[in-house]
Parts: sequence; structure tokens; C-alpha cells
Amino acid sequence: MKVEARTEQWEMAEPFRISGETFSHAEIAVITIEDRGVVGRGEACGVYYRDDTSARIVEQVTELAPILAAGGVGRAELQHLLPAGGARNAIDVALWEIEAGHAGKPVWQLAGFAEIRSLPTVFTIGVASPGEMARKSASMHHAHSIKLKLEGEGEDAERVKAVRAARPDAQIAVDGNRGFDAESLDAIMPTLRAAGVMLIEQPFALGKDADLRYIDRTIPIAADESVQDSNDLERLIGLVDFVNIKLDKCGGLTHALEMERTARAMGFRVMVGNMTGTSWSQAPAFLLGQRCDLCDLDGPTFLARDRVPGVRYADGMVHCPDDVWGRGHVR
Repeated sequence: MKVEARTEQWEMAEPFRISGETFSHAEIAVITIEDRGVVGRGEACGVYYRDDTSARIVEQVTELAPILAAGGVGRAELQHLLPAGGARNAIDVALWEIEAGHAGKPVWQLAGFAEIRSLPTVFTIGVASPGEMARKSASMHHAHSIKLKLEGEGEDAERVKAVRAARPDAQIAVDGNRGFDAESLDAIMPTLRAAGVMLIEQPFALGKDADLRYIDRTIPIAADESVQDSNDLERLIGLVDFVNIKLDKCGGLTHALEMERTARAMGFRVMVGNMTGTSWSQAPAFLLGQRCDLCDLDGPTFLARDRVPGVRYADGMVHCPDDVWGRGHVR
């Protein structure tokens, strides 16, 4: 195998703000692996709050490259060579594509899917003034489900009210990105109920999951930052209703498919998310989304441009044609 790793910078269409962070561009690690004339591609954005940067991902892949080049490393072996994170994700999905190229089949068939369908996805609005968030929601005619980034402070209630007034037809979820505490979440809860909010994602800081035991879960709660891979699931039983699986967090499609089965066996509902990224990030996550209750795969919509060909968005749905990723390129 021949392994190449590089970083790319993709500009945002506009700055994207969440609780505690503002992003003006996406730093992405891109991995290509060639095996007997077939090229597999992997993309990883990493996990910023765990210092899993694109530079670190490229460093990890480069360190592992001699082992990959020597052959004998498949997806199963990879799970033991790297921890959960962006580097394992990028290599894993590239290996999936290589397998597909050699088999002459798309990855979705290798993964055991009988067919692939378009998926409804949420579309996210970053933190802004209530009026600006309302204006954005009103302009998103294509979006049937909208996720609002909140930050755990006084203006959040007005943000939710403004968006609900602008989009009485839409499903609304909110994402605290660790910005709330028990008191601030309790204060906004009547507003969330009155607005018919369908989901509250990651309200509390890392290490504060136990406080969720005392929260009224009339509105389902999802864990995102609090759940990296399957090892984090057991301690969340009884605390959250959904777990948000992201390939950059759990380390690739191979583990993600296993994690979905494990999570359901433990009684969780499952959503698939993304760390932004181009269509090369969304495509393997789109396969996981075939098994999920909720999909959040709008990453490329935040970018000034996307890869060509790319995933398609229409009427609140996302679709990933086979030519985006997943067949392997033959040289």
C-alpha cells in the first residue's frame, strides 16, 4: 500500500458560532491509500475539543504508514492500532473504499445494505441574535428540521421564540454544546416545551453527565461531546435518550456500525452527526444514517464550496450518489 496524508483548509461561507467557539474555516486531513491500483480516500476533521487536530491526524497517519505499506492491515486490525479519533476514521473509510474497488461493488453493498435511500436531515443555525436566527430560519425553505445552536445564557429563550415564530412549520432541535448548567437549562425549559422543541443536544459540560439524572426528559436529550465511542455508552444509561455517533469521534465507519448496534441494545436511540467537512466526510456517515433515527449531515452547507461531485440536498433531504465516495478509484 502507498499512503499519502495532507491537510486542507476549506473556508466557511460565513463565520459559524457555537457556545464558546467561532469557526471561519474547516481544517481537514485528507488521506489517500493505493493498493494494487485501487485508491481509497478518507477525510477527517478531527475533534477540536479533544485537541484532535488535522495536523495531529496527519502525524498519526504518517507514523502508521510504514505498517500499512507493508500490507496485512485491514479494518479489523486497524481498530487495535489507533485509538478512536480522526486518524483511524480517515484510514478506515479509505480501506472501505479500497475493498469496494477490488470487489467491484459500492461500500453500501459490502456493509450489508440492500438499498440506499435519501435521508431527512436537520439543518443547523449558528448562534446569532434572535432576529438574525429568525431571518435565517425563514430563508431555509428547504429545511423541515432546524437545529439551533444555543449558548446557555439569557438571550437563548428569545432565539427559540423568534425561530418558532418565523418557522411554525418546522421541527426544532437545540444544541447547547456544553454551554448550560442545571440552573440555566431549568430556566429555559418552559420556553423549549412551549416551542415544541423535539431534542436537546449536549446541554452540560464534559464530566457533568450525572447532573442529567435530575433533568425532566419530557424533551429527549442527546449526548454528543460526552460520547466518543462504544466505551462511553454504559455510563450514559438512564441519563440521555439519544447518542450522537460521529465517525471522527468513534474512529470510522467500521466502529460506527458496531456502535449503533451496541447503543440500541442498551436502549438508546441513535443519531448520526458530523464535524463539518466536505462531502467526503458526509458520504460514509450517510451509510450509518441508513440505520439512525435522526440525521445531522449538513456539514458541506456551511462551506463556501464543496467537492465535485458532492452530496445533494433537496426538500429537507440529503442524498449521496455512489460517485461521491465509496466505489474506489482504479488507476
